[in-house]
Amino acid sequence: MTYTTLITPAQLQALASSGQPHMVFDCSFDLGNPPAGRQQYLQAHIPGAVHADLDQHLSARHGAPGKDGQVHTAATDQPASGGRHPLPSRERFAQWLSSIGFRNDMQAVVYDRQGCNFCGRLWWMLKWAGHDAAAVLDGGLPAWTAAGGATSQGDEPSHFQSNFALHDSLRQLVTADEVEAHLQQPECQTLIDARAPARYRGEVEPLDPVAGHIPGALNRPFSENIALDGRFKPQALLKAEFDALLQGRDPATVVHQCGSGVSALPNLLAMEIAGFPPTRLFAGSWSEWCSHPARPVAKG
Repeated sequence: MTYTTLITPAQLQALASSGQPHMVFDCSFDLGNPPAGRQQYLQAHIPGAVHADLDQHLSARHGAPGKDGQVHTAATDQPASGGRHPLPSRERFAQWLSSIGFRNDMQAVVYDRQGCNFCGRLWWMLKWAGHDAAAVLDGGLPAWTAAGGATSQGDEPSHFQSNFALHDSLRQLVTADEVEAHLQQPECQTLIDARAPARYRGEVEPLDPVAGHIPGALNRPFSENIALDGRFKPQALLKAEFDALLQGRDPATVVHQCGSGVSALPNLLAMEIAGFPPTRLFAGSWSEWCSHPARPVAKG
């Protein structure tokens, strides 16, 4: 059995008992306190889970000073996107997967304890690397423990090195230039901004130097995908909500964005749960967009 969107705690328990090759990833993180995710992992995680840190493992390195005082990066360290959390190159991501022993024949299961705000990043990156057998644990660690799942503390034993091979991308990345080229062209592009309404309207901006949103973008905060029980809303409800948001626009034109390409992913995943074909991601998002003063900004 291959899981490609969601997996329940009961299904994960069955997977663990089946002997099928798999790896579980704990993606817990805190934007306001980056070391907190590691601490949360050490305090409690699903047995055998590998910690995947947003800054350390799921974002590009920012380089190191060279002898001439300039910042230098190797070719494989050139980021695949801009913004506050630039994507690493696919090659660098594959190297990390290999270093932790993840193989192409494995089912990946990702989770966090922040409403899928961070594990969606790893889910998408695995698809981007050509690995379809990746699923989000619905409800995250709280759902796992509520279902009677065991937890472990501290570090897990390291895994033997593997050789994860990249395949054709299964999800599409969009650049800032491509977004700009199709502004106000809903027949080609429908932007969905996953940030909180006050940030979208430009009333507050706690992280980036400019407040506002990309002109023409629709707003759907990522938290709207999650029901009161911490799990994704039912398929039919998600379908109805996205249909209402799009108001007749072609779902194939959708490009997801947020502040730095992280919280956009619950929206992208929710559309797939709802039955829509895979949509696109502008990973640089608002943090990359507003770093160029010539690009237009909307408020309200």
